[in-house]
Amino acid sequence: MSYKEVKFPENSLFLVTGGAGFIGSNLCEAILDLGYQVRCMDDLSVGKQENVDMFMGNTRYEFMKGDIKDLKICMKACEGADYVLHQAAWGSVPRSLEMPLLYCANNITGTINMLEAARQNRVKKFVYASSSSVYGDSEELPKREGNEGNLLSPYAASKRADEEWAKQYTKHYGLETYGLRYFNVFGRRQDPDGVYAAVIPKFIRQLLHGETPIIHGDGKQSRDFTYIENVIEANFKACLAGHEAAGEVYNIAYGGREYLLDTYYELAEALGVSREPKFGPARAGDIKHSNADIRKAERLLGYHPEWNFEDGIRAAIEWYRDNLW
Repeated sequence: MSYKEVKFPENSLFLVTGGAGFIGSNLCEAILDLGYQVRCMDDLSVGKQENVDMFMGNTRYEFMKGDIKDLKICMKACEGADYVLHQAAWGSVPRSLEMPLLYCANNITGTINMLEAARQNRVKKFVYASSSSVYGDSEELPKREGNEGNLLSPYAASKRADEEWAKQYTKHYGLETYGLRYFNVFGRRQDPDGVYAAVIPKFIRQLLHGETPIIHGDGKQSRDFTYIENVIEANFKACLAGHEAAGEVYNIAYGGREYLLDTYYELAEALGVSREPKFGPARAGDIKHSNADIRKAERLLGYHPEWNFEDGIRAAIEWYRDNLW
């Protein structure tokens, strides 16, 4: 079943934290397309004002500027919410190595504030973004829940901590939590700029503007690149999942494996560009190989991703062609 066919009670209210960001704004858009109400909460430290402005004419959309590090704001944001889709976080492994205290405050304390606010406001489901980075130095492929390795960055540590706190809130307080371990999500509205930009939008922007992309490492690292539509599906399916699936974490990916150098050449070919990349030093904290086993999400969430890598890349390139010039 496509996420566009899911049904929730009439007038359901979804709170999307980080709703001005890449994944959050796509979730807001999907909720509105389904006919439900959405409250977007974002402090705009990472998210973009334009991702708020595009929905402001919709009477079912509400924007609340607020910081998840402030419990009072979190409490207010959760008032009347049926479902919380908690996407607010600071991403980027390299940046977390530079700013560990910020990652602790924002990603860990902020998430605990949201869990507590959701509990006190009797939210039905609390779905939160985790990350494939929690697998650390585990060499097992595909990555499987329960077989994690040693963590390699403060960012990964923050996401692992979120998972443990969410389990406690399910176990002791009855808040139904569902952790989604995203694997290298890409697609429309993902920021291509800045030193911490994700690799696919950054490569596309550079190739479109005549620049030469830099690959960190030898390009032989692999990723389970996951198109944004699959992530939207996973969030909705988690909201509909049964109590027996709560308190768990799930790999959210397509289940494929793409080598970074091959991905570069595929993008260059699709854009009609013939240009060799440059190579730079590998980044500290990066996982070498990332490929997901998604059977747990299929079994307990009913998650069945429809968008493979090739289809997602075509859609992403089309969006960036229309929006980067």
